[in-house]
Amino acid sequence: MAGLVSPAHAEDLDTLIAELGTVSDEATAKMEQIKDLEGQLEQARAELDDSARAAAAAQARAEEVRGARAMQQGDVNAVATSTYRTLQVDNVVNTLGSATPQEVIDKTTYLGSISRKRQEQLDGLRAANEEAIQAAREADVAKATAQYNRVKLDTQLAQLEKERADIEARIKDVEARVDALSPAAREAWTNQANPVPADMLDPGAFGNAITAAALAQLGKPYGWGAAGPDAFDCSGLMVWAYSQNGKSIPRTSQAQLAGGTPVSMSDLQPGDIVGYYPGVTHVGMYIGNGQVVHASDYGIPVQVVPLNSMPVQGAVRY
Repeated sequence: MAGLVSPAHAEDLDTLIAELGTVSDEATAKMEQIKDLEGQLEQARAELDDSARAAAAAQARAEEVRGARAMQQGDVNAVATSTYRTLQVDNVVNTLGSATPQEVIDKTTYLGSISRKRQEQLDGLRAANEEAIQAAREADVAKATAQYNRVKLDTQLAQLEKERADIEARIKDVEARVDALSPAAREAWTNQANPVPADMLDPGAFGNAITAAALAQLGKPYGWGAAGPDAFDCSGLMVWAYSQNGKSIPRTSQAQLAGGTPVSMSDLQPGDIVGYYPGVTHVGMYIGNGQVVHASDYGIPVQVVPLNSMPVQGAVRY
């Protein structure tokens, strides 16, 4: 009869969908890794900028301290020269025997004050030397940190480019396979999670602005690494829905599940994010009634499916 699928053909179709799902899951997991690398790269750039500014400030401080030390050295030299000349004059006066007792007292007091001043200058010079040494060390550390962060950034850039080249090949493979599916196979691919027909859903009936924002994207295409407004991947749909309500959440599926407050499956509320598959390579948003809205895979539009249609790994609330 027309419209019926033979058992053998159905088995072949199930095998095809399962194989394609595995390939697509691997590509999705790799894409999540790339998004994580992009986040690390952004952090590395910020660290490089911070360390470069710190190195410049430390270098300026070291130069300032060196200048102060030079001035301190000049003062010490001036006091030493003055003391030397005074001692020479006193030796001549003492030799001639013209000093009165009062003059001797005055000269002794004067020489004592010079000696104290010289000691103060020497103490100041010693402190200036120590400060200069410390400032130079801090400048060296800051410079080394900046150089390390530069190497770290270059390494992450190289790794990211390598991963991007790999994911591009995987994505092309998945897209080519999906695009080549027969109408029956394409329908099986699109409906593998038993989606709820869009015309049976009322986005405004779930009583939550965040879920309403996500449900407003029903039917929009899946896009690798996309976060709207015209296409979405799984975590991108979460980011979009929350951002429309003034909330910022992490970009990757793993980070989203790690960043919120864990909730039990029995305590789910609309807007909670549910993680799926080992390694949390996929996320969806709980909308109530035992259902989630998600952007699942290439060739499958944003849709609503049963909460337990995929292996649940946990849920969080933001």
